[in-house]
Amino acid sequence: MAVHLGKAILSSLVKSKTSKQLFQRWMKSERNPSVRFDSYKVAVLKKIGKPLEIKSVSAPKSLNKDEVRITTEACGINLSDVYLCSGEYEDLKPKLPFYPGYEISGTVAEIGSAVENLRSGDRVVAINKDRNGGFAEQCIAPAKDVWILSPNVSLIDAASLVCNYGLGYLSMARRANINKDDVVVVTAMAGGLGLAALDLAANVYRTKVIGICPSNDHCNIMREKGAWSTVVQGKKGSVIKSVHDVAGKNGVKIVFDGVGGNMFADVVQCVSHEGSVIVAGFASKIIPTIKTNILLPQSFSLIGVSLAHYRESARDIYRETIEEVLKMAEEKFIEPHISATFPLDQVRIELYI
Repeated sequence: MAVHLGKAILSSLVKSKTSKQLFQRWMKSERNPSVRFDSYKVAVLKKIGKPLEIKSVSAPKSLNKDEVRITTEACGINLSDVYLCSGEYEDLKPKLPFYPGYEISGTVAEIGSAVENLRSGDRVVAINKDRNGGFAEQCIAPAKDVWILSPNVSLIDAASLVCNYGLGYLSMARRANINKDDVVVVTAMAGGLGLAALDLAANVYRTKVIGICPSNDHCNIMREKGAWSTVVQGKKGSVIKSVHDVAGKNGVKIVFDGVGGNMFADVVQCVSHEGSVIVAGFASKIIPTIKTNILLPQSFSLIGVSLAHYRESARDIYRETIEEVLKMAEEKFIEPHISATFPLDQVRIELYI
């Protein structure tokens, strides 16, 4: 879904209660993105599960030496934003008041005294997990979490690109060693992660992707994105038969799962000998359990991947991953799916659709 701040956008994929399709919405701001201003609009969560409120706040007068002030053009609304604000995470509650939004694009308005790789006027994207606050007309981020954008990558695309594609790239290219002509299963639900993984697998690595979706509407979107075949999730066991009907009795080389839930027990039975099952998220909000002896017959690898933990434990790889994704976008190998945009003032409504 995304919010377009007029000169600032928020992006994120959610499932609409009315259309039953995937949406990516944007917020707009009427401000000039290259100009710093003393006060600005920001979306704030004051109570878990309640709509966000839009208020004007005073801009901090100074930056820490390693920080960057960004005039926001776009900010992706990720599924984690929705879950934090709605209270879906039982073991993770934000400190209130909370200012959501961390996948941010815009223009550098000011840099701290120790920042050497950025300058005012640069078009940038940031993953601002430390401070959040991206649903706003301006924000402050650590320079280490900011990347310069090529002129060939739009600011709107950038705000819905780096997190999902970064996780997909780490999962399949680094951890699962994806290769051309592999057969890959990608599960999808209401978020952009499955579509990003599909885009990478089908259009960058030229694999044959089987998409597993909750509805025909989702399957249509996956086929438009390049899926070789799609399967609608049905009763227990139906996915296994459907995948083997398409892929053959030996199964698939890679399963990329960002959904979890009851379907996970089926998709792990679709993997081939010495294949890989990637656990990348739990969009269903159900964390599955399996008996570890299921790994033995096919000798497959069960791989967990977290982009956020690479940021903490392997920052060089983290930085290189986002740079690689941005290069793919610059060369038009990948393109995020954006279904709609909306202004900042509507984020208090749209976030809970």
